Amino acid sequence: MEREKTKLLQLLQHFLYFIKACLIDSYFNNNNNIPQLQMCDGQNLVTEDVTVVEGEVATISCKVRNSDDSVIQLLNPNRQTIYFRDFRPLKDSRFQLVNFSSSELRVSLTNVSISDEGRYFCQLYTDPPQEYFMTITVLVPPRNLRIEAQKETTVEGEEIELNCTSLASRPPTVIRWFKGNKELFGKTEEEQWSDMFTVTSRLSLKVKREDDGVAVVCQVDHPAVKDLQTKYYLDVMYKPEVQVLQNSPAQPLTREGDLLDLLCQVKGKPEPTDVSWLRVDDEMPQHVIVSGSNLHINSLNKSDNGTYRCKASNEVGMSFSDYTLYVYDPPTTLPPPTTTTTTTIPATTTDTTATTEPAVHGFTQLPNSAEELDYGDLSDSRAGEESAITAVDHAVIGGVVAVVVFAMLCLLIILGRYFARHKGTYFTHEAKGADDAADADTAIINAEGGQNNSEEKKEYFI
Repeated sequence: MEREKTKLLQLLQHFLYFIKACLIDSYFNNNNNIPQLQMCDGQNLVTEDVTVVEGEVATISCKVRNSDDSVIQLLNPNRQTIYFRDFRPLKDSRFQLVNFSSSELRVSLTNVSISDEGRYFCQLYTDPPQEYFMTITVLVPPRNLRIEAQKETTVEGEEIELNCTSLASRPPTVIRWFKGNKELFGKTEEEQWSDMFTVTSRLSLKVKREDDGVAVVCQVDHPAVKDLQTKYYLDVMYKPEVQVLQNSPAQPLTREGDLLDLLCQVKGKPEPTDVSWLRVDDEMPQHVIVSGSNLHINSLNKSDNGTYRCKASNEVGMSFSDYTLYVYDPPTTLPPPTTTTTTTIPATTTDTTATTEPAVHGFTQLPNSAEELDYGDLSDSRAGEESAITAVDHAVIGGVVAVVVFAMLCLLIILGRYFARHKGTYFTHEAKGADDAADADTAIINAEGGQNNSEEKKEYFI
């Protein structure tokens, strides 16, 4: 007991010395009217500001650059002495001495609360005495982060409003919205209660059927926490999505006699309850079998041509999908083409082979199968043969006509020469002495000078 009294007297003497040695200029702080000492020249103290999360531990340190064994004292924001050297006069067990020496006084404060925030003073009893302060900032993480929606279920195309609220934080939080990897932006409101802040962000979002089950994330940025977020999963209702699939064996063309099996695939929320088939602009054929979402035709014929529609509906609406059926003729087998080796073909020969082609019936012509493509090649080959035969006929006829014309010309030339020679000689001799002659022989004899030359002339005539 006597030892504690002696120690208190020593502390009191040091404190009185400090007051006498240092020039005091008091002024009042604008916030809490606490008198504060003005710092003296020749500052030798070193302190650091401290930021701590509520409920954690803050460490306060007063250091001396050039120690001369002067007394170090630590005061709280109310200027109550926490530690004088290594003695703690303040009755607050949360303050504990961490280190004490002539150059440092280090103290820890456990379970920090908002009331501990403020300025803490370090004083050094030198000549003149020195004082310096540090600031403790207390962070309060947000509590009860939650997302609320106007209504739990939304119909496709509607707009939904989500509210994300961050309660009782210090400083106020920054709220960010995400949907997948895309950041969305809401409208933020801030309210302050005492030293705490409540922040609310409102997000308006137009939903689509693809958003059903997608998470919307509300994320908080705050120095006291990391990766604090909450999620809201969208519940979107939408009308049925209908698709008609062909279950029968895959084939390029549907032909008479083939099997047709169609499946109506339906997806919607809520699950569609009414699925039906109908034939557009005509009655459903009697041999068509409809069982729920399936449509079955055992043996196709051309009377089945048309558009078949599958309809589905739920609470949101109705949708449908169409399947247009076109039935082709059954495949035909053609004999292989023959090769003609005869060089002379009558000109009247023609190819009378008939081909069967599918009727259009007002529908768009579908692509031909491999069989029909081969048949097309065969038709082209026959057309080529017919063209070649026609060309041979024309050549033969032209040759025959040329020979006939040439023979006729030769005959005409020969006859012309013959008649020309015979007729000319006769008229020449007949003209000489023809006036007095009784006949031709007498005229020739007279024209050539008498009887002496008559035999010669006659022989020439013959």
